[in-house]
Amino acid sequence: MTTNQQRGAGAQSSFAQFWSLDPAIAFLNHGSFGACPIAVLEQQQHYRQQMERQPLQFLGVDLEPLLDQARETLAAFVGADATDLVFVPNATTGVNAVLRSLKFQPGAELLTTNHEYNACRNALNYVAKREGLEIVVAEIPFPLTSSSQILEAVVSKISSRTRLALLDHVTSQTGLVFPLAELIQEFNQRGIDTLIDGAHAPGMIPLNLRELNATYYTGNCHKWLCSPKGAAFLYVRCDRQPEIRPLTISHGANADRPNRSRFHLEFDWMGTDDPTAYLCVPAAIQFMGSLLPGGWAEVMATNRTLAIAARETLCSALNVSPSCPSDMLGSLAVVPLPDGDWQMLHNALLEKYKIEVPIIPWGHPMGRQIRISAQLYNHPVQYEYLAAAIVEL
Repeated sequence: MTTNQQRGAGAQSSFAQFWSLDPAIAFLNHGSFGACPIAVLEQQQHYRQQMERQPLQFLGVDLEPLLDQARETLAAFVGADATDLVFVPNATTGVNAVLRSLKFQPGAELLTTNHEYNACRNALNYVAKREGLEIVVAEIPFPLTSSSQILEAVVSKISSRTRLALLDHVTSQTGLVFPLAELIQEFNQRGIDTLIDGAHAPGMIPLNLRELNATYYTGNCHKWLCSPKGAAFLYVRCDRQPEIRPLTISHGANADRPNRSRFHLEFDWMGTDDPTAYLCVPAAIQFMGSLLPGGWAEVMATNRTLAIAARETLCSALNVSPSCPSDMLGSLAVVPLPDGDWQMLHNALLEKYKIEVPIIPWGHPMGRQIRISAQLYNHPVQYEYLAAAIVEL
């Protein structure tokens, strides 16, 4: 490895100063849990100090209007009405809230894909077993050459018994951006509900929930929006809100508040917790959108361009072909690796080279791929360093 390549772990973009990430680590894994900028964390600490100074005032009086303000800002960002959004700690909670609220006739089919996130697939398995339902899995090929292959694979599995489709917007294991508008349209035309796991979408790709018109959509704010950990949202179409209950039933179930929807009453208060991550979503949206002249559109485009260039760097170094066309990517990308122990490779990259990047098992038992993320704090040299480290290993 050359001297320039060895400097890769410490390479940083000019934006790295706004995060508290360890400068000795090449952090190429924003996609797993995100990373919150220092300024947003300071705003969270301000809210926490307010809460601890007068807990009754903050939680009993101030919180509700603060949640409403945060929800209005988030709704504008994701193209929704604030009345259709509630905060949840993470997208997995959102998926669980919907699945565990719905009732199906025994023998109904729930459709998903082989790219679905494991935690959400487990929730689907739980509900299917509990209610005697059948899970139908659309096998989407990977590598693939066109988004039409996704559409064809999913639509081919729709039957007269299909009642709900659980679909990713951006897949965690493979980094694919699904052709969601076309997929949702297919299901809507057949009167079939859609539950979208949009964990990675907010802040990675442009999002307009009104135009997508899914029945249910949940997305994380702590990933690409860069809010504090534990902030996500659940969108429920207005005609379905009476059916959807939070996982924790609390005071909102019988609160007599005619001027406030039961949907908000139940989800906005599920018991004592730290709500400050939710309240900082507007600060994250404002801060990240201020970093480049073109605002959020430029942030998303910059990250996507870096991810695609990084994939090209790795593919060239490993002499492999890209797994999908670049127009199917956001700020995540995967590159296939030779078969082997994925955990051992991850540990070697971290311990020997100070690179934090996930190795994803995929396909047959020894199949694996490396998943790279691109955020403003990353630098192209970091991916060159990663490529050299993998070749050396």
